[in-house]
Amino acid sequence: MATSSSVGAGIRGFQVNTVPADFSPERDLPEGFLEFLTPLHQKFGARRDELVDDRRLVLADSHSGNKPVHRYPGPAVRNGWRIELPEWCQDQRNQMTGPADDAELVVKMLNSGAPGVMLDLEDSTVNEWEHQRLGVENILAALRGTLTYADKKRDRVAGIQPSATVIWIRPRGLHIQQAGIFAEPTSASLFDVARIAYRVEPGELKHPLCFYIPKSESAEEALWWRDVFQAIAEARGWPRDYIKCMALVESHPLAFQMEEFLYNLRDHILGLNLGRWDYMASLIDFNLTDPDWVFPDRNTIPHDVPFFQNLRELMPEICHKRGMLAIGGMTALYPSRTDAELNTRALDSLKKDKKNEAVCGMDGAWTGHPDQNQIAIDQFPYPNQLSVRAPQSERYPNLRPSLNSIGKKTVAGTRAAVRTIIRYHNGVLNGKGASLLDGYMEDLATDRIYRLMIAQRMRHGGVSDESGEVVPHTAEFVNRLFDEELEKLLADTKRKDEGSDETLREARRIAEAMVMNEEFNPV
Repeated sequence: MATSSSVGAGIRGFQVNTVPADFSPERDLPEGFLEFLTPLHQKFGARRDELVDDRRLVLADSHSGNKPVHRYPGPAVRNGWRIELPEWCQDQRNQMTGPADDAELVVKMLNSGAPGVMLDLEDSTVNEWEHQRLGVENILAALRGTLTYADKKRDRVAGIQPSATVIWIRPRGLHIQQAGIFAEPTSASLFDVARIAYRVEPGELKHPLCFYIPKSESAEEALWWRDVFQAIAEARGWPRDYIKCMALVESHPLAFQMEEFLYNLRDHILGLNLGRWDYMASLIDFNLTDPDWVFPDRNTIPHDVPFFQNLRELMPEICHKRGMLAIGGMTALYPSRTDAELNTRALDSLKKDKKNEAVCGMDGAWTGHPDQNQIAIDQFPYPNQLSVRAPQSERYPNLRPSLNSIGKKTVAGTRAAVRTIIRYHNGVLNGKGASLLDGYMEDLATDRIYRLMIAQRMRHGGVSDESGEVVPHTAEFVNRLFDEELEKLLADTKRKDEGSDETLREARRIAEAMVMNEEFNPV
């Protein structure tokens, strides 16, 4: 077993996605794509690097006590600009989301009746060359309506049924790099958007090409995305505003700059989404050095906790003022067709959560399972709530309200976090970017929450055992929890996790190293 002194030595959890050892651009990239990508890489690579450097400075400032705040109102906030929401995007009361590399899931989501479907190349898809390649191929086939999968239960080939469902594509975030294409790494965001746009023909699509921008941290980053969309459109001979998008608010700094972000992307953007799990991780990250912001056990935090609720009420007011949609987040508890009690609890939780978002003024939300679709849709007025305004609401609310009396901070919660991140990384090692664990769908976002939560407890303490005694979270103590939870997993003969004992051990090794190294953000 690893000891606390050796944990993390030479180990990195996040690996830069690179090409296979036998990679050949002529064979492994579409004809002409490298010539298409090269000028884009030359134009936008250095700008991307500067924006990532800016992120590091903002995070360091926050750790020094200079935390994110609302900006002084500028032209983006004062002027009465609006967009005209396209007819094909009026109804987005539910957007189903899932990994793009799973063809069966993609087809089922598109046949679910959901008004929108987000095909993911980021948090729920493994950041590895073959999974990303397969995800792109599935996306292109889905956009054309030709994607199929082998339905073994019914002994048939199942395909996509015609519908008005809007297809959104989430590329990898600005923080992630793709290696092996050029001598130096290139932006994974740029690479993903370019290799989809390069092979798309608008005449084959039922609506314009639509992306979901993830992990943004400032209004300035919107200008990078704007210029990328317009440069690609120019290279393809499309109208400059052809590419459309939504954006996730899943970082704490962006919550203070939403209106400016929309303004900078106003020729392309149709709405914002509250990416609640990544936002929770970002809250911990930006308050990591603050002993007053030690997070409680994740599953003891109520859905209407003030740090979410204040943002939920602000986002629709900002979006509706500008003619755009505001979309709520994902409910992590998953329904089950084999466990009636869990199924009832999950669907009841979903209904309550989505009704709360609708009351806040949201126009829709995310779900991840076809059984959730109709319940989610039914909570939101058709087709949207763009006319709903809250003129008396506070324009600059407190987005860091106190955590006092919220949830519980327990050793059992730390132990559950350790167990979950081992199992999540075991799934990744076996090709799954999202895993259903104990009724919850866990992906990179929730893994990041748990790693940050453990590291925060190691810094500040305040965590009690069953007797109420405070238990210091030393490196040795956390190492012991990893030992114990790994042994339980190895001894569990009914375990449904993917892979072997060897991948579980490797998953533990990687997960623990990431905690001990305070390695929180992908590269």
